[in-house]
Amino acid sequence: MDEWVDSVCLQTNSVMPWIFVTLVTRSKQLKGASRDLERDCSTNQQITQQLSRLEAELQQFVKYNSELLESLRFYEKQFHQLLKENVIQKESYDKDVFLNSLNENEFNSIEKDAAIGVLVIACSRTSVKRNLDQLLRYRPSAKQFPIIVSQDCGHEPTTKIIQSYGNNLTLIQQPDLSDIPLKGKKKKFKGYYKIARHYGWALKQMFHDFHFDTIIVVEDDLDISPDFFEYFLALLPVLKADSTLWCVSAWNDNGKEWLIANDPELLYRTDFFPGLGWMMRKNLWSELETKWPDSFWDDWFRQPAQRKDRACIRPEVSRTKTFGKIGVSRGMFYDKHLKFFKLNDKFVQFTKKDLSYLLKDNYDLEFIKRVYGSVPCSLFDLIWNKLDHTDSVRITYNTMNEFKKMAKALGLMNDFKSGVPRAGYRGIVSFVFKGRRVYLAPPADWKAYNSSWS
Repeated sequence: MDEWVDSVCLQTNSVMPWIFVTLVTRSKQLKGASRDLERDCSTNQQITQQLSRLEAELQQFVKYNSELLESLRFYEKQFHQLLKENVIQKESYDKDVFLNSLNENEFNSIEKDAAIGVLVIACSRTSVKRNLDQLLRYRPSAKQFPIIVSQDCGHEPTTKIIQSYGNNLTLIQQPDLSDIPLKGKKKKFKGYYKIARHYGWALKQMFHDFHFDTIIVVEDDLDISPDFFEYFLALLPVLKADSTLWCVSAWNDNGKEWLIANDPELLYRTDFFPGLGWMMRKNLWSELETKWPDSFWDDWFRQPAQRKDRACIRPEVSRTKTFGKIGVSRGMFYDKHLKFFKLNDKFVQFTKKDLSYLLKDNYDLEFIKRVYGSVPCSLFDLIWNKLDHTDSVRITYNTMNEFKKMAKALGLMNDFKSGVPRAGYRGIVSFVFKGRRVYLAPPADWKAYNSSWS
């Protein structure tokens, strides 16, 4: 515990020299301006111009100081909060025991013999062949990643395609194909009710009938990256070690090619459940199965009662991409967003990397310091390239409408689910704009999501 406190102190104190140097530099600049005023102002016009310039600099100095002071107070609060959280979290998992008992190689190889079930949710798309071909091509081991295709709908052409793979996979079929009686406006959402029914049944089969401890869920309209299995295999120890995580997702909700860095190694924590290729464990299913919803299961997942302040891991560059334009959503987002997403095409050997930085205690302080230590700027200056540097920047939003307007202007998904923005972590959305890292962030004293934001 003492060593952890020392570490946090060192990280927090690293901000102080930067603040001090900045203040000294600004002070010297203002003193210089005063000397210039005494030396050069020989006419009333010159004096007026110099005073106006000095007044503008003083105003900027006051604003800059306020931001620095706000950041400093925020770091102090975070330090004490993390100290408190660390004591509480020791009861749910002991990070020191976990990390110190394993060297780097052991940490990354601990799950190499684990059997992780791959659940493919299928219905009436004969294009499921495209998804299955990729899963079989990229999986490193049939024993390690057994594929179970769960089919709903009773669509015979799709059934025949799945059966053509023989012993390379297992087909199970959702037995309840009965109609779901709905009235009024609910009738148009019947497809979502059937999907929720199918998901609930299929997840029960995976955890209770096949006895998997961990599964990866994909749908029949997803392309996958060459390192899809490597990605999930490497992150399973992190998911198991950190009780503040409840899933690992292959998807970045803002994964358009011009909104991401060309760095497939970048990984993040997110409070928004991304879905679209994701890994979960049996202990989570045991928690959720007794209250499984009748419809819109993914939005139900995102509600505070289910999420319980837990996060998921997501990549910068998505490891899945949907090719299914037509479905129950009738292509609502495909033409506007989804078809522009980038699918990773590089193989990253994640199992040879130390991913313990994604554990909450390691991640939060560094992420917060990076975000609120970045240069503040306005939306106008960012869009119109009025910045005279290439550093990362932070744009602050205070209300739901501010966020939505800014996100829309920047090409981001601008909706909320239970108050959480897509890809957000602690209210912060990280993305790239014209080659620059940008953080769309709430004020530094942010405390919690407002679930009424939608």
